[in-house]
Amino acid sequence: MINQEESRQKFSQYLQQTGEVGFIEKVQHPIAHVSGIPNARVWEVIYCENGCIGVVMALVGNMAEVLLFTNDMIGVGTKICRTGNPLEIGLGDSLLGTVIDPLGFSLKDGVVTPGLTEKREIDIAPPGIDIRERVREPLETGLSMVDFLIPLGKGQRELVIGDRNIGKTTFVLQSMLSQAKKGAVCIYAGIGKKKHSIKEVEMFLWGHGISRNSVIVGASSSDPIGHIFIAPYVAMTIAEYFCSKGRDVLLILDDLTNHAKYYREMSLIAKKFPGRDSYPGDVFYAHARLLERAGNYKLPGGGTASITCLPVCETIGGDISGYIQTNLMSITDGHIFFDQDLYKAGKRPAINYFLSVTRVGRQTQSKVRWGINRELSSFMVLHSKTERFIHFGAEINEGIKSTLEMGSNINFFFDQALEEILSINVQIILFTLIWTGILKEESEGKIKFYITQAQKLYDVEQDFKNMIDEIINTCTDFNQLLGKVSAKYKDILAILDKTSI
Repeated sequence: MINQEESRQKFSQYLQQTGEVGFIEKVQHPIAHVSGIPNARVWEVIYCENGCIGVVMALVGNMAEVLLFTNDMIGVGTKICRTGNPLEIGLGDSLLGTVIDPLGFSLKDGVVTPGLTEKREIDIAPPGIDIRERVREPLETGLSMVDFLIPLGKGQRELVIGDRNIGKTTFVLQSMLSQAKKGAVCIYAGIGKKKHSIKEVEMFLWGHGISRNSVIVGASSSDPIGHIFIAPYVAMTIAEYFCSKGRDVLLILDDLTNHAKYYREMSLIAKKFPGRDSYPGDVFYAHARLLERAGNYKLPGGGTASITCLPVCETIGGDISGYIQTNLMSITDGHIFFDQDLYKAGKRPAINYFLSVTRVGRQTQSKVRWGINRELSSFMVLHSKTERFIHFGAEINEGIKSTLEMGSNINFFFDQALEEILSINVQIILFTLIWTGILKEESEGKIKFYITQAQKLYDVEQDFKNMIDEIINTCTDFNQLLGKVSAKYKDILAILDKTSI
């Protein structure tokens, strides 16, 4: 919340420093056309005499196009002064646990978070390849379907795409929960979302005890367009700060279709030439320049730290061939597609594996996980063909029956609630028990019970954790794991059956 009186004082201060006073010649909210500031630069902050602030977006002839950070109307003739400073955000470890607007003010009490130690520009050129490192470490989302079939790596940019209200935000919250428990910094940018949606994210993080490891940058649909436009840049800048401190960061941009719509509105008001679907010609450049700032980076003192970015993109009617959708798919390292038909059929998460892609995640998998991915991918194709085959009334023999039964068990395993986050080794052991036919849902109803028990026990019982980790870590491939689990499954199930947590 901007202090108007303080801003007026700064107006006088900067006016004396720069000696340039401009005047608003034309206003088409939120764009103001200003004359009289010939030395202005793009992304430079300006102050109005009435206390409002803005940022220079373009220089056209002898006029500057200024994006105003206010919903209040500003009259023609209002005095403007330059600051000589680019748009910056205050940064520091004290941001953890806060909910701020894109200008850095708390959404709770309207003040700047104390203890901020440095400032950084929100729009910079993406770092070069000389300080980047190959994506090597896996990023665990806690969802078995993603971790097995669409694996992600730390430093990857993976698009989360699908229709409205079919589980995209739920998935990114599950990923934040999984990563925050492992010590990563989680940053959520609500871009043009409803206020109650941003509040729900805040309550989720607080309710699960991970708010102290998280930052929320909220720009609701009722906020000024300028706030919504700069929200993803501010969130990325905060991510870069924590990455430079050696922390792995998970960044959620929810969502970039909203960002593109508001950018289109700004551009049309500013009389930029409209391109496809009336979007400005540089919308691809704007998103590419933003998302290229994520990656796996070398640290000056040795080691690496990563910014893993999960931008969210909305489709209409499951159409992934739209302009913004295809732009983002080509910028990122893959996409996870949420299917409305699967959602209506009751699958949670409603991820369509066959239309999802990960381009760098598989190189982070161990040989055991790579073997599971290969076997499971082949089986998913077979199961899909079998389901289509029996749809035509084909006779069901024992082979078809076993395929359908295994597919049903795997679907039970993949069906996860919001709070049901599984460690990767728990996932591997449970999947192996299902794959060997030891665990069956329809006959015994045990899969969900063992999933809950195994994760709770893995978190609190060190002996059980050590046993599971030793089984997996001493295997060089999936076939060896199958043999070890088949030999020790009675001990594993006995512990799970006897333990009541």
